[in-house]
Amino acid sequence: MRSTGTLTLAALLTVASAASAQMPGGPPSVGVVRVEQTAITETSEFIGRVQAIERVALTARVTAFLDQRLFKEGTEVNQGDLLYRLERGPFEAAVQQQEAAVADTSARLANANIQLARAQSLMSGPAGQRSNVDDAIANQRSLAAQVQSAQAQLHVAQINLAYTEIHAPVAGEISRTSITVGNVVSPGSGPLASIVSQDPMYVLFPVASRTLTELQKRYADKGGTNAVVVKLRLPDGSMYDREGKIDYVEPTVSATTDTILMRARIANPARAKSESGQPVERRLVDGAFVNVLVEGVQPVMALGIPRKAVLSDQQGDYVYVVGADKKVEQRRIQLGQSTPTTAVVAGGLKDGEMVVSDGIQRVRPGIEVSPGPASPPPASPAPAAQTAGKS
Repeated sequence: MRSTGTLTLAALLTVASAASAQMPGGPPSVGVVRVEQTAITETSEFIGRVQAIERVALTARVTAFLDQRLFKEGTEVNQGDLLYRLERGPFEAAVQQQEAAVADTSARLANANIQLARAQSLMSGPAGQRSNVDDAIANQRSLAAQVQSAQAQLHVAQINLAYTEIHAPVAGEISRTSITVGNVVSPGSGPLASIVSQDPMYVLFPVASRTLTELQKRYADKGGTNAVVVKLRLPDGSMYDREGKIDYVEPTVSATTDTILMRARIANPARAKSESGQPVERRLVDGAFVNVLVEGVQPVMALGIPRKAVLSDQQGDYVYVVGADKKVEQRRIQLGQSTPTTAVVAGGLKDGEMVVSDGIQRVRPGIEVSPGPASPPPASPAPAAQTAGKS
């Protein structure tokens, strides 16, 4: 029994010693950062849609059999390329018929001119009659009108013959054909195919009227829309490697959404060189949704702190500030445009104040802490001037 009591007492002493070792000794240690001016690229982010600049639906202008399709579906065509050829025989015959009609009426007009000249020459002799001259003039003018009508009908026949060849009115990617060779097509058959231009592209995005007013105010003294660039975040989360410029702002506000439509123009080059007649791969696709980032051309200076130092509750955003006496104060702040890593402080903090960034869970208002440098942020390939988005 004595040995058991001794072991129990030793075990209790061990547990007590371990517990005392775990108890903190002095104020909790926290990592702090200094509030200071940071280069921020002002950015606003919106949801937009890619739209082709040119879009053409190819339709037949005459009724005929479809003889040939001269393109590969899904490839890019050049302006002026021959895409479809319709049956030409009936239209060539119509042209020849109208050429003959022009020749016939022209010959009769030439004869009428001779008859008129003869009748006018006889007017000076005893056999001359005014009625003969009047009849010759009327016949000559009638045949001249018939020549003009025949020439117009010949021109119409030539136009219809030209319509048997359907060329690409714009350059771009052509869709699949909706009517195959051997079928009769007509103006009422609907589109044979469509061509969508590829480079450059438009990006359309609605902006709340209040936000647009803020953007205009922000860049009014910097050149307006010329002072911003447009960048895109693609559906897979990657950033598009080309920048665009705003080239159009809708003149009216939508009555249902209170938004104004803005449009940017951005390049869409081929990702790799492709062989002739093969599909061309490009990153922007007509109709795709993208995230549109409207960024200032030059960074601005603003008070910045790590985003992880900012806490939020029902009353808003706040941080813990460590004073000269090493005591913690809860401070309400107003945030401006911020990035995922940097919070831009629009109000509530002053340059040079110390804010708790690490060990926030050990802090409460009024306690004394042991401040030290906060851990550095993880390395990032982003440029030094950070990008500020909607907070």
